[in-house]
Amino acid sequence: MIQKFLKYVEIMTKITSVFPFLMTLAFLFHAGYAVNVRLTLVFFASMFIFDLTTTAINNYVDSRDYPEMLPLPRRAALMIIYVMFAVSTGLGIYLALCTGIVVLVTGILCFLCGVCYTYGPVPISRLPLGEVFSGVFQGTLIPFLLLYINLPEGTLLTLTLSAEEIGLSLKVWPLLTMLLLCVIPTCLTANIMFANNICDVDADVKVNRFTLPYFLGLKHSLTLYAAIYYTAYLAPCIMVILGMLHPASLLCLLTFPVIRKNIRIFRKEQKKPDTFLTAIRNYIILMSAYCVSIFLGGIFVKF
Repeated sequence: MIQKFLKYVEIMTKITSVFPFLMTLAFLFHAGYAVNVRLTLVFFASMFIFDLTTTAINNYVDSRDYPEMLPLPRRAALMIIYVMFAVSTGLGIYLALCTGIVVLVTGILCFLCGVCYTYGPVPISRLPLGEVFSGVFQGTLIPFLLLYINLPEGTLLTLTLSAEEIGLSLKVWPLLTMLLLCVIPTCLTANIMFANNICDVDADVKVNRFTLPYFLGLKHSLTLYAAIYYTAYLAPCIMVILGMLHPASLLCLLTFPVIRKNIRIFRKEQKKPDTFLTAIRNYIILMSAYCVSIFLGGIFVKF
């Protein structure tokens, strides 16, 4: 039963939420900020369970076209979705009550995107937008929320609401730092989705699923796929030049030969059981190196 559940929620794909979380903790250490353990754990639980819920909804809806995607009876699969959604929502509400309106608004946005990704009259996953949404919401909003929870109030932004006006004050340098920090997880997450859609493009068209590779064509899709990886490597270089990260963070650039080799493998052949795994490997290799190098940079900063 446990194995079927883990298959249902595709537990191995949860690296795309866990690694941005770890990266942000490494950055907080690098920047010298204390971590609110209680709120951070509540955030992780809410985030992780909702990620499981989104995948479960995706597989439950898609099982109408691909019955083999559902390893559990449909009634049990639906009940699991309800329970996980309720738990993650409850934790999210508690977190919002502890932290304020910004977390509430951002959390609602994440929940709406997660549900609309596979559910509704025009699910996001059936449009050429899946890569953008998955990359931004997992690669950028997870770090944003974790930073907002742990940084002093007003560090990133200030939102005020009243009956007369809505006020939003953005802190340019901290937000720029956050956005550059999130380039690598955003690009890598998007490329996992992109590789998946490239492999499935023919099968997807048969069930009226028109993803980005359908519109770009194979040649342009593979070119963009490689370009996204190469672009990701620019971010830590810019951050070091601007003094946002310690030069030790550039150690993650040592992964480039391995990433390039995996890109070449995928460009030669796009098969789900075989070469698609190169996108997963690229994510794990580069994100692991990125997290460790940021943490090492934090050690050098302190000592």
